[in-house]
Amino acid sequence: MTRLLYLSNARLPTEKAHGGQIMQMCAAFADAGAEVTLWHPRRVNLPDLAAQDPFTHYGVPRNFAVRTLPCLDGFPLAHRLGDPAPLLRAAFVIQVVTYALAALWRLPRARADLFYTRESALLLLLALSGRGRRTVYEAHRLPGSRLGRAVQRWALRGAAGVVALTRQLADDYAALGAPAGRIVVAPDAVQWARFATLPDRADARRALGVPAGAFVAGYVGRFHTMDMPKGLDTLVEAAARTDDVHVCLVGGPAETVGELRARGTLPDARLIYLGQVPPGEVPRCLAAFDVCVMPFPWTRHFAYYASPIKLFEYMASGRPLVATDLPSTREIVAHEVSALLVPPDDPEALAAALRRLRDDPALGARLAAEARALVAACYTWKARAAGILKSVESPFSEA
Repeated sequence: MTRLLYLSNARLPTEKAHGGQIMQMCAAFADAGAEVTLWHPRRVNLPDLAAQDPFTHYGVPRNFAVRTLPCLDGFPLAHRLGDPAPLLRAAFVIQVVTYALAALWRLPRARADLFYTRESALLLLLALSGRGRRTVYEAHRLPGSRLGRAVQRWALRGAAGVVALTRQLADDYAALGAPAGRIVVAPDAVQWARFATLPDRADARRALGVPAGAFVAGYVGRFHTMDMPKGLDTLVEAAARTDDVHVCLVGGPAETVGELRARGTLPDARLIYLGQVPPGEVPRCLAAFDVCVMPFPWTRHFAYYASPIKLFEYMASGRPLVATDLPSTREIVAHEVSALLVPPDDPEALAAALRRLRDDPALGARLAAEARALVAACYTWKARAAGILKSVESPFSEA
């Protein structure tokens, strides 16, 4: 049995998607036969998350161990002082360095065959500690600076494997010098058990307060990634170009919804905000939609590196998907087969797709059924973890 130590600097639980991805992967690695331990920092959490158990919050089985390591967390003080940028940067550096030192102190006593991380600072820590040949790095983006790329090139020499979310990211890491034959393309996935039985639409709408007779285009997730907007203004503008399409937003921050309302593009009655919900409530929210929308703008990150969990949850929801036509999206779904794809930043094209699905329920049912079958067959956390372990264990055992 492979002993796998997952190192993360994430606050758990967290309102951001990466926390769920980390917990799901640890559970899936354990389900695939590994003995898994997760290390993460002991940090001050948000008030509504502080008392929540990560296993319960994310709905994952208790089939792996979790250990918290100490660190100096200055973020609460920075927030109380109004989030000044210099103080936030200092808090970040101090927190990362002190957590890394705590991990470095404990690593000599860690019994692990493989070390797994998705964070570049921890990748460097593992390389410096002499564990680089047993490290698997899950890459979510390429470093933006020449120095960052040079550091990663050095840290990855002889690594057990690199897991890339998209083909373009895999190509970029091959060009960076990642070990030949040890790069695995593994998009994100879905916890299929949550979607095996789909909630009833009418019941979901009653419970959530969504108008029973409305045609609802919905979005679930954070409204920004790395300070990049995710196209919600395009979605609202598209709905405004129709007679009766409502927009339902689930996630945060709430200030973004206030800004969208203030623009007056869409009547308030047609812009529904359900706030942030725990992961276990996502299927019910999706059940209340008629269409799931992923309106990302064109940026290099969204076009080539993004593998959003929402895409796979949308596919599993039994609702048709409309998404921006980006290379990363086309790796997963096909236009007119499992989704309708529209140009980025084009509210009229998005409005036309929404009207088409509103007026042709049979088309929506066909697209939804195809997407649901595809995600069940290919994109579950269990399948992802098993594929990664199969790819990295063999080279490691030969090393």
